[in-house]
Amino acid sequence: MDELFAPPADTWQRLSPKYATLERLTTVIGVVVVFGAAALIVGAASAVWWISAVIIAVALVIIIARWIVIGRALRSWGYLERDEDLFITHGVLFRTLVAVPYGRMQLVEVNSGPLQRAFGLATVQLVTASASTDATIPGLPPDEAARLRDRLTERGETHTAGI
Repeated sequence: MDELFAPPADTWQRLSPKYATLERLTTVIGVVVVFGAAALIVGAASAVWWISAVIIAVALVIIIARWIVIGRALRSWGYLERDEDLFITHGVLFRTLVAVPYGRMQLVEVNSGPLQRAFGLATVQLVTASASTDATIPGLPPDEAARLRDRLTERGETHTAGI
């Protein structure tokens, strides 16, 4: 089964470590807001304080679990530019290896939300003829995202498959 996801022998490019920090920050913010509000509402609505303590304990368990998973997930991401196609791999429990032929690319998008910009990160997304293609590379420094966008666009034009 491992042969199915065996990467080519070339060197894989990895995501920026800042991406893990961004993911961990958004996890902490999301969990604190949702579970903190729930704990406050339950604590204010009833005199049973231990239910709020249980909600906070669950929130801490979620944060710790996500903290660990985010680190492993970051190490699983990689992309590799080859002569005819682009390989993208990710996933720890559910592994994915996507090969996108340059001739099948319709457009290359670069996105960066407010938090990504604050961390100096961008996401490159490839749009192909297939709606199910998951060709997204998050957590790239802006200069690498721009370089990858330009390189993929150039290679896509030279390998046009006439979709």
